[in-house]
Amino acid sequence: MVLLLHIIIAITGIVYTTYLVFRPSNKGLSVSYSLLALTIASGTGLVFLNPTIMAHACMSGLVYTTVVFSLIVFAKRKLVSQEL
Repeated sequence: MVLLLHIIIAITGIVYTTYLVFRPSNKGLSVSYSLLALTIASGTGLVFLNPTIMAHACMSGLVYTTVVFSLIVFAKRKLVSQEL
């Protein structure tokens, strides 16, 4: 159940943050940060529940975090440029 919730949160985070790149907003950035934090928290929980897959989970988590954080940075830059 935790794995399914983790996957749903992660996919929602990627889709929402990609959308945010095209339609940035301050509230959207907060939602995107929250989805990223929830994904990391649930991933950490999964690693503690099943430590044998820790190396694979950590690599996937780093890739996910890098992609989503990069999208957040792009969205934030676009929002700042629109506000000027």
